[in-house]
Amino acid sequence: MNQILILFAHPALEKSRIQYRLMKAASGIEGVTVHDLYQVYPDLMIDVPREQALLSEHDIILFQHPFYWYSAPAIVKEWQDLVLEYGYAYGPEGTTLHGKTLGNVISTGGDAHNYQPGKRHNHTIGEFLIPFEQTAAICGMHYLPPFAVHGAHDISNTKIDEYAENYRQVLWHLQRELPSKEALATMHTLNHWTSNQG
Repeated sequence: MNQILILFAHPALEKSRIQYRLMKAASGIEGVTVHDLYQVYPDLMIDVPREQALLSEHDIILFQHPFYWYSAPAIVKEWQDLVLEYGYAYGPEGTTLHGKTLGNVISTGGDAHNYQPGKRHNHTIGEFLIPFEQTAAICGMHYLPPFAVHGAHDISNTKIDEYAENYRQVLWHLQRELPSKEALATMHTLNHWTSNQG
């Protein structure tokens, strides 16, 4: 069974409605490690050997974060800069992450229909996440479409609960199998992947 590491990053968790609920939904699943980066590193002093050991112990790594300014909170970039070292994550000897899987779990303030050409944000979520996709490629990892919750400002608590349950189902299925190449070719997010699973 795939071991999943969730690198959780929210700098103002006390104000979070969606990411807090998603984190709680994931926390109770055996084989899923929720690693709250801001809680562990409030001073942003990343313990590189510790983080690399966590990566080595897991098969699937998910960055879970609000979608701030079309990217992730600052600690995610700090983590990437320090942990994904030459000789460890990439380069001729940097093969530790080869064959593992990387993805994002995001929440956005804007509605889904605004993430397309000609609309407010003028690009798809997938286009904004290309730096993560390319990071996966450089590190020899597979990349998943994101699990995405849109419209964070207006979403009801009932809808958040539905997303949280959907997220639990996605994690449960990821532990047992990855989406096929055929499925990946047709999906923009992981949200509805489980509805096609047995």
